[in-house]
Amino acid sequence: MTEHTGHEDLQAALKRWSEGVEKKLSKRPERKAEFVNTSGIPVRRLYTPLDGADASYLSEVGLPGEYPFTRGVQPTMFRGRYWTMRQYAGFATAEESNRRYRFLLDQGQTGLSVAFDLPTQIGYDSDNEMAIGEVGKVGVAIDSLEDVEALFNKIPLDKVSTSMTINAPAAVLLAMYMAVAEKQGVSADKLRGTIQNDILKEYSSRGTYIYPPKPSMRIITDIFSYCAENIPMWNMISISGYHIREAGSTAVQEVAFTLANGIAYVQAALEVGLDVDTFGPRLSFFFNAHSDFFEEVAKYRAARRLWAEIMKERFKAKNPKSMMIRFHTQTAGCTLTAPQPKNNIVRVAFQAMAAVLGGTQSLHTNSMDEALCLPSEEAVQIALRTQQLIAYETGVTDTVDPLAGSYYLENLTNEIYERAAAYIKKIDELGGAAEAIEKGFIQREIQDSAYRYQREIEQEERIVVGVNRFQVEEEKPTNLLRVDPAVRTSQIERLKKLRSERDDAVVGRRLADLKQGAEGDQNLIPLMLKAVKAYATLGEICDVLRGVFGEYQQVNTLG
Repeated sequence: MTEHTGHEDLQAALKRWSEGVEKKLSKRPERKAEFVNTSGIPVRRLYTPLDGADASYLSEVGLPGEYPFTRGVQPTMFRGRYWTMRQYAGFATAEESNRRYRFLLDQGQTGLSVAFDLPTQIGYDSDNEMAIGEVGKVGVAIDSLEDVEALFNKIPLDKVSTSMTINAPAAVLLAMYMAVAEKQGVSADKLRGTIQNDILKEYSSRGTYIYPPKPSMRIITDIFSYCAENIPMWNMISISGYHIREAGSTAVQEVAFTLANGIAYVQAALEVGLDVDTFGPRLSFFFNAHSDFFEEVAKYRAARRLWAEIMKERFKAKNPKSMMIRFHTQTAGCTLTAPQPKNNIVRVAFQAMAAVLGGTQSLHTNSMDEALCLPSEEAVQIALRTQQLIAYETGVTDTVDPLAGSYYLENLTNEIYERAAAYIKKIDELGGAAEAIEKGFIQREIQDSAYRYQREIEQEERIVVGVNRFQVEEEKPTNLLRVDPAVRTSQIERLKKLRSERDDAVVGRRLADLKQGAEGDQNLIPLMLKAVKAYATLGEICDVLRGVFGEYQQVNTLG
């Protein structure tokens, strides 16, 4: 925003207007005594050029594709090409998930996004007693390289970008993915995609951790080093605010805690001798798209500016690509409702539009039935069509950052930026993200926000259509997609067969090498790659590391 003239005239006109409005309100008041967004930021009745009078356009907003990237990381954004359209999918067996992936690709999806079941996420094979009741339920069951071969059967890995939502065992799944690509004749330098690999938010928000923070960070920096040298197009981490928001944070907290985690990862990489501009361009982020439309658009713009400044000023990055936040977005699962599930189609459309107007690089749209069950093919198709309708029919992609210059949006962007920066300063004072998590600070902040939000719903201060207002009588839903419990039986049989046919002596040597590497300071990724190629299982590999590193015990934040 350039310096405006005539501010005195505007101030006088605004004063006159406000006095007139107040007189009218004495007879007919507004809907609420106070308007605030989900971050507790007051929303004023009117925004004018006065609300951005002190802003410097070039230093705070700038031009698309240029520092500080507030308006987008590419100069032409969606005029060049659309965002990657992904649908997060995976359930039951690798074969069933493969059929769903191929269906989605046939429907026009442009990237894969893999959901893993809980045993896989916490490093247990399907035959482990800890896996009982969970095999294939919230994602696909992966026990060995054999499952990953089936998962990507007839899907050329040099033609698709694959995102994998996996954290504690992320290195193992990356090794399996590379091994499958090698069998397809695809070299590692041709692979495109992302592993989530963000362990810090697991401690604060989600819970699928295995090892304590220090060895977990060691594995992450091993991945950074290996990817920088061997998989140049791969995003080595997806620093995730999505789950922080799903756990109940505000938009401001989502930005602050996500970027604080990002700072911790960058610092850890620097401490093992990596150059910031070697790995900085391959960092990616993952944000939520919630329901407060303008707050979400402003959130993405504020996050881009804040991260650009952090990378340039704190970490002295010189490559502009190191300063860019490139991010995937998923619409907010926590906003989906079981009552009147078709309303979720509209919720998702609004949230997806906010993500697009906020400049996302990749997008997943939730399916209408996810509050009830795993998504059906019809629901998944509608969710994908939602993205395609935004891209091809609405016209919002024809210009870059079309909401820029809105007095409200620019003010809100600055407000989120300032509040998130204040949180990051507090986390720095506590010793950084890992220390703030160990002390329970981040968890308590999220818990308090989640409690306030739920209380507002229960007291009808916040309306959720179909839940606390506009309810209707509904028949119990039928034909819901459920995972057959027999999936665990079939996975166990597959494991038995695998173990009877593989060369156990080779597996034993590979696992022993991994143990020795973990006890020392070797990069663990090449050792894992050799182990998975010998058909060591995910659980066997993670158990070796459990034996060396131990398991993390969650801090009590309620005391």
